[in-house]
Amino acid sequence: VVVVDNHFACIGGLDLCYGRWDSHSHPLADAHPTNFALTLFPGQEYNNARILDFQEVHKHASNAVSILQTPRMSWHDVHMTISGPSVLDIVQHFTERWNELKQRKHKSDGRYDWLAYPHDKLVAPNEPVHHLRHRDEWLEKGRKFRQRFQKGPEWKPMDDDHPHLEPAGSCKVQVVRSCSDWSHGVLKEQSIQTAYIELIREAEHYIYIENQFFISNTGDNGPVQNRIAQALVERIIRAAREGKRFKVVVLIPEVPGKYCFAGDISAVADLQRILAATWRTINRGGNSIYEEVRAAGYEPKDYIRFYHLRSYDRINAPWPSFIKHMEEQSGVTFHQAQVALAKQWIGVSEIWQQDKVSIKQPVVTKEGIVVPESETETEEIPLPATVEEATATIEKFQNGAKGLRDDRQVSDSVAHHALINDTRLLDEKWLGTEEEELDAYVSEILYIHTKLMIVDDRRVICGSANINDRSQKGNGDSEIALVVEDTDMVDACMDGQPYKVGRFATSLRRKLYREHLGLIKPEPVDIPTNFKMPAPTPNPIEFGSVEDKLVADPLSVAMENLWNGTAQRNRAIFAELFKTVPSDTVRNFEQYKSLERVKKRLSEVRGHLVEAPLEFLIEEKGIWENADWIGLNPTLQVFI
Repeated sequence: VVVVDNHFACIGGLDLCYGRWDSHSHPLADAHPTNFALTLFPGQEYNNARILDFQEVHKHASNAVSILQTPRMSWHDVHMTISGPSVLDIVQHFTERWNELKQRKHKSDGRYDWLAYPHDKLVAPNEPVHHLRHRDEWLEKGRKFRQRFQKGPEWKPMDDDHPHLEPAGSCKVQVVRSCSDWSHGVLKEQSIQTAYIELIREAEHYIYIENQFFISNTGDNGPVQNRIAQALVERIIRAAREGKRFKVVVLIPEVPGKYCFAGDISAVADLQRILAATWRTINRGGNSIYEEVRAAGYEPKDYIRFYHLRSYDRINAPWPSFIKHMEEQSGVTFHQAQVALAKQWIGVSEIWQQDKVSIKQPVVTKEGIVVPESETETEEIPLPATVEEATATIEKFQNGAKGLRDDRQVSDSVAHHALINDTRLLDEKWLGTEEEELDAYVSEILYIHTKLMIVDDRRVICGSANINDRSQKGNGDSEIALVVEDTDMVDACMDGQPYKVGRFATSLRRKLYREHLGLIKPEPVDIPTNFKMPAPTPNPIEFGSVEDKLVADPLSVAMENLWNGTAQRNRAIFAELFKTVPSDTVRNFEQYKSLERVKKRLSEVRGHLVEAPLEFLIEEKGIWENADWIGLNPTLQVFI
């Protein structure tokens, strides 16, 4: 949650931390041997938590992995900015969280103010916030911030009232949340789960879900409490009995995780628990969604399917033929130049100090699975004392390319070829050896961190809440989300029939579809666009293009064939070339020594959508049928 001036708010899935910024291309590579100024992910921003989680995050310039050898893990997320009266309810959520912490931990500490609710009782007397027990006390002793939505007779404009940014949208926005006594000093509220279930039950044709987790229950079957899965089963069976076409599309990460990205599935129990909980929700354990729908006499894949996202790239770091000779000619190593770049970014800081930068590279097994306890090769490099010294170091290394070759002909990333592009992967130049180029191609999961559901292209729920008990049961994690319904209805089709949809919901869903299917151009990372501006700046209308028409009707047979065909083809190509399973981060072409074949197959990848392998480890019943799921593990709630 971010609130500015009680006037603007940001709500969604994005964390304010390293490794979260990304573009539509989702590049995995960021090595620029002859022009370090092109770096997009400096220091800790270049991260692959599937291989090695963040290390010593206070050391901003350090890299957990080497950009010469290891792909980053790209990130997919959705966040919203709003301006309007609902902002005050978001402020209420923050105020209660702040004051509860103040009461519990800093009650007598004058450094931290009490906060007052922003709502004006005279202007809006029916707001529920006015009936809360702390309202008058906090109003009397709490710090007050000006608000601009409930304007009484004494309200007067000021110079900083954003007169040119008055809300002018057409969306109705409801704030929902998960909170309880421990987080907010209130009775348990699980209005996010209530909203999910209600939206699912009221869906007419179609549900689209993107979420970091998918852990739920279809009834009173074991330790999982939230009933989002039950609502999906009931809605699917109702549609099946009525003979109506109804679809649910779900995108989740190949390997969901919060505390246990890195590791071998066969050895890490925490990772197994999360995967088991996910599989028990989808298609295993006796009461999953697929099993319940089949028990009712219907084929679940006709109604609900699951997908992941994955990316590929090429790291421009040919060591024997280029980087090694640059180091010899310049007297500067690549990593020394990389650390010097970090100093340029940091500049002169009186608060933050770091003498050395550590760059780590885990030892990868032949199967491509990284074990957290395995040895790591660590290189410590002194940080240049001044920005001038750092600049000189970078220039010295880059000049080491003189007389070797003109590296400007080589793309430092080829990830954009999965999207609409004027060039072809097959035409990409490489000035190193064929073996070096084969080794340079990498693939990695595109981690889905979104917490989003779109229903019938009319209503949207988006926020911080995962589909799991921690986020949904109310007395777990503190969460907040927005339910958005647009009153600006536009003409569209649903299953080939005329259908009115909300402009906000349909434009968001179509944009996501086009990105996942590769029906979108690469995003200019250095050019401001309206898509990068907060509310109330509107996003450009993109209806009517050839690509938009392909995804406009989510229930059309053509759209379904395009979606599933793309997911299946991409999955097959990645499995063929990289031997990917949900736990792999492999760079292995031992069985495919033909560079031409590799480039040809990768050029056929469109977007990042891949089909979910729901039979993965299905014979390992010990993972998803054990004491955890009959209530004998008191720590299970930490993970689900």
